Amino acid sequence: MKKVLKTIANVLSWVILAFALLITILVFSSGRNNGVANLFGYIPLTVESDSMLPTFAQGDLIICKEIDDLNSLKANDVITFWTIIDGKKVKNTHRIISVNEFESTRSFITRGDNNPINDEIPAYAGDLIGQWTEIKLPGMGNVMNFLRTKTGFFVCILIPMAIFFLFELYKFIIVLIEIKRPAVPEIDEEEIKRRAIEEYLAEQKQNASESDAKPAETEASETSGSTQT
Repeated sequence: MKKVLKTIANVLSWVILAFALLITILVFSSGRNNGVANLFGYIPLTVESDSMLPTFAQGDLIICKEIDDLNSLKANDVITFWTIIDGKKVKNTHRIISVNEFESTRSFITRGDNNPINDEIPAYAGDLIGQWTEIKLPGMGNVMNFLRTKTGFFVCILIPMAIFFLFELYKFIIVLIEIKRPAVPEIDEEEIKRRAIEEYLAEQKQNASESDAKPAETEASETSGSTQT
């Protein structure tokens, strides 16, 4: 049972460490790239509005990938791109309605699935961030946003990592103690069984000898009594 619990604890500690490292990489990656994290060509993004309902909703986490070939994009693909909304440059994820080509320049007319009209500004090649892979994790976008905050990073990343390293330090100390402890000679189970059997047989033999001796003593006592009479 102890080995099972120890194995489970080890697995959990490594899972926590891997998760903490992954989130750390994503957080620092997004901080260096205008809030866009990139992990081996894949881009996790938090949905900021309900403009794409029912495809995905605000607070969901969607996974996009880098666009290698601009000519591969077509109508009905969902893309993430930079655009201007209320005078601010923001990320937007909408569906391509049509593709415009003018003098070898491609631009994309987009619209949210929950919007009645197309977006005012077309998306150009330089605006593109990635293409949606059709992978979404409901509600996980809010979790990612929390992990990007100082409080979330401290509670969910730094503390688990500190616990992990303390746990590994504890195991290391235990190993050192075991190494320095004098070696205890191993006891052979078969030898223990053999000795137990020998002791049992010897005890039985002794009991049998004592039982044989008692009748002889009784007979001798009776003989002595009859002589006196």
